[in-house]
Amino acid sequence: MTSPRLATYLIGGVTKYGAVTDTGIVDLSARFGKEYPTLREAIAAGALTKLAEDAAKRSPDHAFDAVTWQPPIPAPEKIICIGVNYPDRNAEYKDGQDAPKFPSMFMRTPRSFVGHNAPLVRPRASPQLDYEGELVLVIGKSGRHIKESDALDHIAAVTLCNEGTIRDWVRHAKFNVTQGKNFDSTGSLGPWLVPYTSEAQIADVHLTTKVNGETRQDDRTSRLIFGFRYLLNYISTFTTLVPGDVIVTGTPTGAGARFDPPRYLKPGDVIEVEAEGVGVLRNGVADET
Repeated sequence: MTSPRLATYLIGGVTKYGAVTDTGIVDLSARFGKEYPTLREAIAAGALTKLAEDAAKRSPDHAFDAVTWQPPIPAPEKIICIGVNYPDRNAEYKDGQDAPKFPSMFMRTPRSFVGHNAPLVRPRASPQLDYEGELVLVIGKSGRHIKESDALDHIAAVTLCNEGTIRDWVRHAKFNVTQGKNFDSTGSLGPWLVPYTSEAQIADVHLTTKVNGETRQDDRTSRLIFGFRYLLNYISTFTTLVPGDVIVTGTPTGAGARFDPPRYLKPGDVIEVEAEGVGVLRNGVADET
């Protein structure tokens, strides 16, 4: 039994959302658009399961080749990314330091992401476009000072991210990586949301990233330095988490920058981020025009 999958997409110049079946997409915005204009409102209303159950009774309205996939959450208030959150990733820095006491984090803009099957854009400013495959938590219930024991109750769904990075630009400053993480269209989110059901769904997910069919990243979420409960507790200490917020939870070892010589992305490459129970987020690469 495939988990329900809910996606945002563009067709005929109109942004819609729907349920992904094995043979096409059921247009849910046509049926629920007045109640929930986007999946963000559906999440806030706790309606993802309701949408999935309705779609299960229907036949697809659109073929896959008729739509352009978009990041699942339109205009999230916050996209918070966690850095260096797998043990081997910390060791990659070769600085002799133990695992950090607190998580590294930074914010990304919605404009820095494209959807499934869209090309990542290698900018004119640098050829050092790199991949980072990550599991993503989508917040479903607002909270501040969330207890670890209650944290997972605040998750609405999971999805995937290729947290594309311009490597030389993350080193421009002494303390921040913001500019190297926010070039337009350098990362991707998707392909869809899988509604969250239980801790077992996310506790030990096998996460891989392949470039042109070659496995570059391979790890499990059970090995995270800072687990999901802790992250939501820590983040909600300084900011109120709201429905539709996106938490990108960290990437395993094996990004292109860590090879000798580095193996950065170039036009023609195909990157596939895959997580069991979620799916495959696939993107090509194009140069900025």
